[in-house]
Amino acid sequence: MRTVQKKRFLILNIDPFIIMMVLVLATISIVAISSATYTDPTYVNKQIVWYVVGFLCMSIFLLLDYKILSQGRFLYILFGFSVLLNLLVMVPGLGVEVNGAQLWFRIGGFQFQPSEMMKLILILILAKVLAEKKGHPWSDLSSLGRICLLFGVPFLIILAQPDLGTSLILFGILLSMLLVSGLDWKWFVSGLLVIGSIAGSVLLLYVTDSPLLHVILQPHQVKRIQIFIDPASDPSGAGYQSTQAKIAIGSGMLHGKGFHQGTQAQGNWIPEPHNDFIFAVYAEEFGFIGASILICAYLLLIYRMLVVALRSDHLFGTYIVAGVMGMFVFQIYQNIGMTIGLMPITGIPLPLISYGGSSLLTQMLAIGFVVNVGMRTQTDALSF
Repeated sequence: MRTVQKKRFLILNIDPFIIMMVLVLATISIVAISSATYTDPTYVNKQIVWYVVGFLCMSIFLLLDYKILSQGRFLYILFGFSVLLNLLVMVPGLGVEVNGAQLWFRIGGFQFQPSEMMKLILILILAKVLAEKKGHPWSDLSSLGRICLLFGVPFLIILAQPDLGTSLILFGILLSMLLVSGLDWKWFVSGLLVIGSIAGSVLLLYVTDSPLLHVILQPHQVKRIQIFIDPASDPSGAGYQSTQAKIAIGSGMLHGKGFHQGTQAQGNWIPEPHNDFIFAVYAEEFGFIGASILICAYLLLIYRMLVVALRSDHLFGTYIVAGVMGMFVFQIYQNIGMTIGLMPITGIPLPLISYGGSSLLTQMLAIGFVVNVGMRTQTDALSF
């Protein structure tokens, strides 16, 4: 009888708003990919399959108490395995190179990106370390050094692949978790000043055309800085993506052109329309109103995550949710920002919307962790 009551309590504690927002975003994803690849339904069919697999994995995972992962050394073994995969993917002949970056393994007819798995594993292992220190990782240098090591190793490996976008996401995850752990705002502001100084120095080197810039950055990274500053400098070359994306978004106006009526999308003017620039496809066909609905769905999803984090009665769970929030917020901001010209182009997909197997599964599992934390919080069912 007690077991039945416990299961009933867990089911009642599942946050319906999170599930609802995921379903809304899944619907938008299918619609947007359908428009982006209207001549080839393969992408839509595969995305539906990935969503079904994602929901199944999430449902199975909810049967497991997430707190078990904070015990023992399992997460360290998983972390080491993930680091090894991210090293092996760079070995010629093992990894698959796409657009100058060797980031994928090919398994049958699918491609697997190990850096996606690293996002979730980093969240879990940092949550374990922070929870062990009772939210005070600054009490001794050994704990601080362990955090820096656990973050620094995958950060540098993924940066060397090269995958700047995923490396920045790892940094966003670390920052969000450290802020929740009680990082003094003085350190936070100091860090932002350091990052701003580095970015300013790079821009200064670019403006002055210093040879040092080409020593620090690779040619395609220098080109991205050029396009970020002045997309019109190469509208038919490196600036083509940014230019066409902004034309598509602007032409959508208030109501949009209608489903499958986007001239930029249907005319194949937008590069990577089903992936990195899917926001431009959706905004062209559904306009400002459609884009606002998408952003509101994201905001509600993040808000519900925040509610789960605040109500969690276990530090390990609180830090997991904080890391997932950091991952989603950074990816959403970066993707939409690069599409409308506020951020440099880094190839980061739009969470739960862009086409992709390994990225979508990672995001669904991350949401599964959030729901898991919420349903095992020893309070009444979460209210709005």
